[in-house]
Amino acid sequence: MNGDWLLRGRDGRLSVHLPSGDAVLCRAERGPGGSWGAPRRMGGDQPLHPGFAVGQGSDGYAHLVGWRPTGQGESGLVHSTHYRPHLAALDWKPIGHPGRKGDVTGSPAVAVDAQGRAHVFVRNRGRGVSMTAQKAKGGWEPWRDLKGRLVEDGLAAVTGESGRVEVYAAVPGGIVHWRQEAAGKPPVLLEALETPVRPGTLRALATSPESTTLYYTDESGDLCAWRPGDRPHTLLPSAGPGPVAAVRCALDGHDCTLLAQRSASGRVAFAAYPTEDERAGAWWTESGPQLPADATVALTTDEDGRVTAASLSPATGQLLLTRRKDEPGLALRAWQEV
Repeated sequence: MNGDWLLRGRDGRLSVHLPSGDAVLCRAERGPGGSWGAPRRMGGDQPLHPGFAVGQGSDGYAHLVGWRPTGQGESGLVHSTHYRPHLAALDWKPIGHPGRKGDVTGSPAVAVDAQGRAHVFVRNRGRGVSMTAQKAKGGWEPWRDLKGRLVEDGLAAVTGESGRVEVYAAVPGGIVHWRQEAAGKPPVLLEALETPVRPGTLRALATSPESTTLYYTDESGDLCAWRPGDRPHTLLPSAGPGPVAAVRCALDGHDCTLLAQRSASGRVAFAAYPTEDERAGAWWTESGPQLPADATVALTTDEDGRVTAASLSPATGQLLLTRRKDEPGLALRAWQEV
């Protein structure tokens, strides 16, 4: 899964999108803060390849993208929109292949601009980055090659507070950054950072009206934060493998960024610090039970603005959830299986 698979819909309900064999399933609250419904298959009966991406617009709509087999040794990308957590999503619709035809080239990433248009990014067979975007009046733009060289799988797409879309990619010895210079325009390559990044650890978050922050793990195992135009900052040692989950939230009246990751011990580790003030420091605090090795962690805020965390094991389907207590600090309720 690429993107924030734990979402809050415009009606306040929380939902999760999870893989299950050749399908994507959704589970949602029956009402904000209430019990959870049973898993439902997204997008109809078309079989999908493993791996999908999720992006959400400011309108609360979720956009899902995955690969489906189209023939012997060939695949194509498909898209579905999920307007309400408790309703069925639209059927999967084909959006093509970055090379017109061929097999899977990489995991997709999705970001949604201020006008509600999904932008889909994927590594192409030349190991650059290709993209397509929804048109204002329906349909999709032609695939566009954004260039790039020796791009690793695991792109991180994000929409800034300005509503413009950005995408980050790891390359050998560095990170490459593309950003829209104006709404409706294709992102352009703006900056490349030399840094010993571990592929598959990128996660991006909008952190101010001017900036997005990219979190990544370097080759020494440290978790780093980078805002284009600045130097990267080392936050703290990574708690475990893979990308962190990240969310901006209010903690005791302060604008903070909360990070979460499955730790090496198997529990969920949390770290918080003032948004864009990495020099303030951060440290991990573990919570909850030990999780399966394949478990991933996600963060959001609920209808009342409370931090909410979830862990999901795709192999077992186990979904655990916790919310912040109504007291100072980052005290969490007991983790509950839903």
